[in-house]
Amino acid sequence: MKIRFSESDNQQIKALGISPAQVLEQIDVFLKPGRSTILDRPCTLGDGVRKIEPENAGQFLELHKKAVRAGRFIKFVPASGAASRMFHSLLQIYFLPQFLEKDELYKKVSQEVAVACDFVRFLESLDRFPFTKDLRETLAEDGIALEEVIDRGNFRTLLEYLLTKRGLNYGCLPKALLKFHSYQDEHRTAFEEQLVESVFFLAEKGGTCRLHFTVPEEHAESFEAHMEEAARRQGQRLGVSFDIDFSFQKPSTNTIAADMDGQPFRDRFGRLHFRPAGHGALMENLNDLRADLAYIKNIDNIVPDRLKEAVCFWKRVLGGYLVYVQEQVHSLVARLRGGGALFDAERFAAGELLMEFPVGFSEWPEERRRAYLLEKLDRPIRVCGVVPNAGEPGGAPFWVEGRDGPPTPQIVEKAQVDLSSERQRVIWNSSTHFNPVDIVCCMRDCEGRPFDLRKHVDREAVLISKKSKDGKDILALELPGLWNGSMAHWITLFVEVPDYTFNPVKSVYDLLRPEHQPETPGLHKQ
Repeated sequence: MKIRFSESDNQQIKALGISPAQVLEQIDVFLKPGRSTILDRPCTLGDGVRKIEPENAGQFLELHKKAVRAGRFIKFVPASGAASRMFHSLLQIYFLPQFLEKDELYKKVSQEVAVACDFVRFLESLDRFPFTKDLRETLAEDGIALEEVIDRGNFRTLLEYLLTKRGLNYGCLPKALLKFHSYQDEHRTAFEEQLVESVFFLAEKGGTCRLHFTVPEEHAESFEAHMEEAARRQGQRLGVSFDIDFSFQKPSTNTIAADMDGQPFRDRFGRLHFRPAGHGALMENLNDLRADLAYIKNIDNIVPDRLKEAVCFWKRVLGGYLVYVQEQVHSLVARLRGGGALFDAERFAAGELLMEFPVGFSEWPEERRRAYLLEKLDRPIRVCGVVPNAGEPGGAPFWVEGRDGPPTPQIVEKAQVDLSSERQRVIWNSSTHFNPVDIVCCMRDCEGRPFDLRKHVDREAVLISKKSKDGKDILALELPGLWNGSMAHWITLFVEVPDYTFNPVKSVYDLLRPEHQPETPGLHKQ
């Protein structure tokens, strides 16, 4: 059935900064059979994953220090995500009135109802959360004492002041603006902790830390105000300055939703329904930086000061190793273009980059081999820290079958794999490492020109998921993930890092883990 857009449809599409032809291309994706990523084997130590012993890291630490002094690094932090998922179980309680009666709550606990048990754990641990001081003060402004609220079992009031606009609004705020850690004299948000962490690997005393956050446009003013205060306070305390930029996910990266037959979905007002297309949309933001070297890290993977040095040692190692690889690759590309270095390029590609060559490559004419190596080496480079697999949900490093060449190392998400295939299921379950999103990227070529990162995306590595709108099931289209399909055609290197470098806060209860608690009990100073 041919799809025709009305004049109002075309105006809606144009307002997003895209064309009707692009929308039709997206609709075609819903109608075509999906293309799963084909796993060849997991990346393991010695076969896709390197191990750098601390005692052998000196060369990379020096290269990192030199690049820091030259101001080459920036930290890129996706910070648009709302905290609603973090407070999922508390939001459930808030919208289930029967759980808000004290007697009924403890009855459910005796029956081992999970959401009730979680809520009691929350109540019993309240003094250990870094945001409790703010909660107490917000209640006090309205003449309400936190202890009385709990003693009387007035749980609706407690949750209302925590989760909604009546109080802290933690159920709707971006995770970046939530208090994560407590210290003797302050309580820091995830955003502020990202600033402090950057000092450990982006600047020396008196230097400048450059950071870029992608943020939700509706909270831009809150980010600006918090940035000014946090940067001033931490800059004075640590003897550095912060150069901080914000950007928003572009409307032009939104994708059309479809009904269950793959046709454009219209809302109850008859308008086409477009949705944000996942973190792969942030490739546009990363590309716009035109940066030299960039660290990428999720907003919630952050630790208190007492653990930062150990974590950031490995960030310096990864950054220095990237500089080493960049210098070698850029030198080889320049020499290949000049007619030399063919043997050196083949050796480095196979030995350091673990590049697998097509069958019969060694028999190819010299110029064909040179052209092949130039095409493979003249690309953005990323070094990805990976941790030993402990069963965390998320992506993992694999060798992935190429459509027109040998397997390449990639970060793969579970949703990309056809797990109905026994072979693919066995390979997926045999992974030895996990992707914590601890990545450092080289985004310029050997002449210092920024790559157009959009040219190195696997456009077919999209994901289709089932969502709902206006009470109806719909199909949503996600762009190739930022560190999955969006970087599929980069030079990719995996380095094992210790598991203590990965400390995400996916649930409010993760803040109770020892890694996120003060070293000495009693430091919450609520």
